[in-house]
Amino acid sequence: MTGDDSYDQTSGLAGQTVVVIGASAGIGRETARQVRAAGGRLVLVGRNPERLQKAADELDPVSTAAFDANDTDRLQQFFADLPGAIDHVMVTAGSPSYMPMAEMDPVAASQSFGDRLVLPLAVGLNSRDKVRAGGTLVFIGGTGGRRPGVGLAIVSALTTALQALTANMALELAPIRVNLIAAGFVDTPLSASLLGGQLEARRAELRATLPIRRVVGPADVAALALHLMTNEALTGATYDIDGGQQLLHN
Repeated sequence: MTGDDSYDQTSGLAGQTVVVIGASAGIGRETARQVRAAGGRLVLVGRNPERLQKAADELDPVSTAAFDANDTDRLQQFFADLPGAIDHVMVTAGSPSYMPMAEMDPVAASQSFGDRLVLPLAVGLNSRDKVRAGGTLVFIGGTGGRRPGVGLAIVSALTTALQALTANMALELAPIRVNLIAAGFVDTPLSASLLGGQLEARRAELRATLPIRRVVGPADVAALALHLMTNEALTGATYDIDGGQQLLHN
C-alpha cells in the first residue's frame, strides 16, 4: 500500500496464493493458468481426479484436492486443512439449470437452487478465517436469465439471487472483498456439452451478431477475474462479460 491507502496494482499476484475451485477445465483452468503466469501460487480443487491431475501437471500448484465442492462438510474440511493464509478464492463450479415449467421436478429444482446458492455461502463461511484482509472471493454467475423466457425460471431467479448474495457477503465478510462475474455465452467444454451439435451454429451466430464480432472465451473471463483480485477498490458488485449480448433484442 502507498501512503494514501490507494492500491499499488503493479504488485499484481506475484507471491500470492489463489484457490481455484473448479480448476480442471474451462474458465477455472484458464484462470489458474493466468494466475500462474502472473507469479501467483495455486491451490487447485476439482471434482474429477483425472482432469485435476492433468491441470496440476501443467500448472505446478502448491496442492490439489479432488472432491465435489457441493459437499459442504468436505469443503469445510478443505479450508480447515489449508496450512496458512490465502489471498483469493475463485469459484467456477456449477452449471446453469434450464427447466421448462411443464417438465420441472420440484426436487430437482430445489437441488439446483441449493447447489448454486449454498456453495458461495459455504465458501464464504469456511474461508473467512483463511483469506487475508483485502483478498477476494470471486464467483461466476450468468446474464442469460435477465430476460424472461421458457425454461429460464430457475436461471432467472438465481441470476438475481447471486447478485444480492454477493453484495451482502461483501458487507458481512469485509475487509475480505466479494465480487460476482456474470458471464454470457463462453466457449468452454461445458457450453459444448450443453449445445452438442448446435455448438458451431451458435458460434457463427454470435460472431455475426455480437458487437465485439467474436465469441467470448475463457481467457476473457479469466482476465476479468485477475483484475478483480488485484484491484482492491472493488467489492460487492456484479461485472458483466458477454461481448454485448444483452444489448441485442433477440
